[in-house]
Amino acid sequence: VRRPDRARLFEAAYFAEEVRRDLVDRYGEDQLYEGGLSVRTTLEPRLQGIAKRVLRNGLRTYDRRHGWRGPIARVAPDKAPVAALRDVPVPGDIGEWYMGVVLGLDRQAAEIGFANDVRGVIPLSELTWARAWKKGQRLGPKVKRPDQVLAVGDVVAVSPIPEDAESHVADGYRLEQIPDINGAIVAMDPHTGRVLAMVGGYAFGNSEFNRATQARRQPGSAFKPFVYAAALDHEFTPSSLVLDAPLVVDQGPALGKWKPANYTRKFYGPSTLRLGIEKSRNLMTVRLAQYIGMDTVADYARRFGVVDDMPLLLPMALGAAETTLLRLTSAYSILVNGGKAVTPTLIDRIQDRRGATVYRHDARACPGCAGAPWRSQAEPEVPDTRTQVVAPATAYQVVSMLRGAVERGTGRRVAAVGKPLAGKTGTTNESRDTWFVGFAPDLAVGVFVGFDTPRTLGRRETGTSVASPIFRDFMAAALADQPAVPFRIPPGIRLVRVDSRTGVPATAGGREVILEAFKPGTEPTGRRTVLDGGAAPLTDGGGTPRAGVGGLY
Repeated sequence: VRRPDRARLFEAAYFAEEVRRDLVDRYGEDQLYEGGLSVRTTLEPRLQGIAKRVLRNGLRTYDRRHGWRGPIARVAPDKAPVAALRDVPVPGDIGEWYMGVVLGLDRQAAEIGFANDVRGVIPLSELTWARAWKKGQRLGPKVKRPDQVLAVGDVVAVSPIPEDAESHVADGYRLEQIPDINGAIVAMDPHTGRVLAMVGGYAFGNSEFNRATQARRQPGSAFKPFVYAAALDHEFTPSSLVLDAPLVVDQGPALGKWKPANYTRKFYGPSTLRLGIEKSRNLMTVRLAQYIGMDTVADYARRFGVVDDMPLLLPMALGAAETTLLRLTSAYSILVNGGKAVTPTLIDRIQDRRGATVYRHDARACPGCAGAPWRSQAEPEVPDTRTQVVAPATAYQVVSMLRGAVERGTGRRVAAVGKPLAGKTGTTNESRDTWFVGFAPDLAVGVFVGFDTPRTLGRRETGTSVASPIFRDFMAAALADQPAVPFRIPPGIRLVRVDSRTGVPATAGGREVILEAFKPGTEPTGRRTVLDGGAAPLTDGGGTPRAGVGGLY
């Protein structure tokens, strides 16, 4: 195929470095650099560009909410500041911004100069966000004058104010700040495991550490769907009731009591499984894990590829075991593709210097795919060799509940995309890690945001406020020209009209009615049992205890 130009270059540093590491592991450095290998990757340039843009914008947005940490550097104001600016090293993560030095201040603006002797101004309206940063991600007093933020001789990052912006002035610039926080985003085909986009941090030039594949962090509530999948395979339905009430667990001699709590610090009584995952109820999840057994939860974590060897402790049900963003996104892919195992890959095929294929991700045999002349025969059938991790009906029930999390629950900011989407937020203790992992029917995406050295992101910062807007913006751009494809319903699912909060069959005139997914014979009846549970040790030496069941609702 004739190309419009001789070569096309596309920057995807984190992705390319991950491919390089893979090739070194497979063939060694000599073969990599001297073997003449030709590597065809899975990268989709359009999605990669979107991923890089929305991640950087999301990290900047969070960073601005938490104030101004100070200039890049300072030069002596009594000397020639513009000349001194030329000797200041340019940060590797400044990106498309410019570096300028403050030359003067008045009540309405700061005058800045650049190394090429161009002058500009930063109006007060572009400084109001820069309240002083305080420990614990708190903010100082409101900015009313430029000298509350800047001083003559400060070296800062700036960007031109767009002409259509309300704050636009001649030669006007915005004050920018390189984020202190970091994160990652992964997009993949949930049916094949092909990684279509990967950005492992804010700027590769500043840090080559890939937070999508190398950072092991606690997923928090983003792990809950796998607890619920296990429960759905053990006699529960989306309308089953679990008690949301205080729970105290004896951890053993001299270890004290463990008292898990919901994020809101409130209790909501008997609630459906659907409501538990939509609103991310911790106490309900712990009771479920206690009932079905942590050995079962650990088995599902292994089968989905989230954690290989999970400790049999109840806090693990709330996402205390560490994993990577790529593994978690791959696990969510299994849910939306009907329960089939996938192996994430960045490489489709590798050829040697003579053109012979030495590696192919899709290793299925396909008799009749090549070598035979075309004589209008039937298309060859390629077998589906993927392992069935969970039943398609169970996978769809979880997908349906995760769609509810987007429409009515903690992921509701994602609903603005206007396409069928599902997913789950994740937030760890003290808001040290924030996540959103979700999918459209044919695209799975995971987002992680946190500090490289874990510390709080600040009061009220969660996966809802930090990670889900990045997911939303990615999906809005990625699916902009795509039709609204509904989630595929497998055979064996019965859709019943129920009240979305109580799970009981809907009555005429009901306002919050949804189509709930049930396996045959599990539709709700008039009398239902509430999973109550109670205090129990984390282990008893011979396995995981089961909670009691009591009360009719």
